[in-house]
Amino acid sequence: MEDVDNILLQLQQRFSDTAFYRQQTVDGILTVWVPKTALVPVIRVLKTELAFLMLYDLSAIDERDRARKDNSLIDDFTVLYHLFSFRNNQFIRLKVALDGDYPSLASICSLFRNANWYEREVYDMFGIRFEGHPHLQRILMPMSWEGHPLRKEHPARATEMGPFRLWDEKQDREQEALRFKPEDWGMKSQSDDADYMFLNIGPQHPGTHGVLRIVLQLDGEDIVDAVPEIGFHHRGAEKMGERQSWHTYIPYTDRIDYLGGVMNNLAYLLAVEKLAGIEVPDRVKVIRVMLCELFRINSHLVWFGTFAQDLGQLSPVFYMFTDREKIFDIIEAICGGRMHPSWFRIGGVAQDLPDGWHKLVRDFIDYFPKQLATYNKMVIRNSLFKARTRGIGIYTREEAFEWGVTGPGLRACGCDWDFRKKRPYSGYEMFDFDIPTAQEGDCFARSLVRVEEMRQSLRIVEQCLNNMPSGDYKADHPLTTPPIKKYTMQDIETLITHFLNVSWGPVIPAGEAMSCIEATKGANSYYLVSDGNTAPYRVRIRTPSFPHMQMVPYISRGYTVADLLSILGSVDYVLADIDR
Repeated sequence: MEDVDNILLQLQQRFSDTAFYRQQTVDGILTVWVPKTALVPVIRVLKTELAFLMLYDLSAIDERDRARKDNSLIDDFTVLYHLFSFRNNQFIRLKVALDGDYPSLASICSLFRNANWYEREVYDMFGIRFEGHPHLQRILMPMSWEGHPLRKEHPARATEMGPFRLWDEKQDREQEALRFKPEDWGMKSQSDDADYMFLNIGPQHPGTHGVLRIVLQLDGEDIVDAVPEIGFHHRGAEKMGERQSWHTYIPYTDRIDYLGGVMNNLAYLLAVEKLAGIEVPDRVKVIRVMLCELFRINSHLVWFGTFAQDLGQLSPVFYMFTDREKIFDIIEAICGGRMHPSWFRIGGVAQDLPDGWHKLVRDFIDYFPKQLATYNKMVIRNSLFKARTRGIGIYTREEAFEWGVTGPGLRACGCDWDFRKKRPYSGYEMFDFDIPTAQEGDCFARSLVRVEEMRQSLRIVEQCLNNMPSGDYKADHPLTTPPIKKYTMQDIETLITHFLNVSWGPVIPAGEAMSCIEATKGANSYYLVSDGNTAPYRVRIRTPSFPHMQMVPYISRGYTVADLLSILGSVDYVLADIDR
């Protein structure tokens, strides 16, 4: 890992006439304020000379209501850029301060392909314009939406907006706004030798696995171009984070990647615990890892069964969903809930493991390997499955970096990158497991990686079973929610802490921090800003499915409509993970 001071020094030497300001943050990520005019050159140097090859995330903050402004660079808005260097195993966070009600900034779409959707999202949510963007329009909200939801003046609740009314003229306008106009996307209805057809797939189509619309430009059955339309599942998850307490927001995280279960809790809580300075006991770390890996297997089973179904095999989905229920039985016995247990807590978990958990986990560890071998023969070795996936939807490692691909999709094109190994969190450094990879970068390679990941997750779960530490199930910290009950009956200070935490919620110290975990579909992050209150000032959720869906048109061109269903299934996205 290259020293952060050295990176900053190189930037200062390269731009000697530019004033940089380094901000200290709780998460230790190199955070640099960059003048608006120097943004594009600085990012170009970071990418081409300092190996920050991935635009990991791009978002913004409305600073106008921020309490205790102790930084003179903070203006009306801040635009954030998180770049990642695989060579240096390092993040860098760039900040640009913007002044005015509706400011503008130069686009970086010419430097990173995946900046397109991120800049559209910032424009949609904040009203910040990006000069030079090829198609700057809303992406999550309807085209007819008024206002920008993540601005502080925008209502956070439906009750603040008055009753909804849909009169005839409004309905006509809404329907017209949904009409796809090829010319708006630079598409033509014909070429010199062909007439193109435009085919609408979704948003109610079994092959899109949810409310997703994709408009295809076709030459016969061959895909010339594709335009995904997302946002049908948008529920304002980041906006809700600003009006919930740090504790009561935990159940909302379950609904992002709704197949990832408690893994969503972990991504959020790691950032909260960084802000609060909470170090959890080893027992908490291992319990969290065990449940996360069970949910990883669970999520991959959903992908495996439905992917086979998309390609014509009906039986596997029934077998795999039956095995998924066996995992849910374990989750229910431990957490009390199944698909959305919301069981992790600030500084720990809701309660200790129940009696008999060993047997449930042991029975599944003994049972599942032979099932996985059966599914491998049934699906992976099937000649029709191979014909529908080999050589389809190919991309290289460099293209994956360019589009922000993480997780199994990145490992399927020859990059052995796994945040559990490379940047361990929650005690993953204590576990022995391999990182499955493939080289081809096609739909079949992505399938092989996920199947092997289930075997590796099972190894991790078995190590949790055999080496579960003793000790407490939550940290001994005043901001842990809530204190252990028996102590509240013994001393008044603990009782007061309990009362305040339950009634107000914990007060997290001012600061900012980002967590990053290897979720079921790729890298999942929560970037949290606290102004020393009982609720976050800003919640930013970076999900893997958002950039993955943005890449779909690129890897679909030249293939057929039938191939598109193979590509969509191999990407393994969740619509709520895209839309939030």
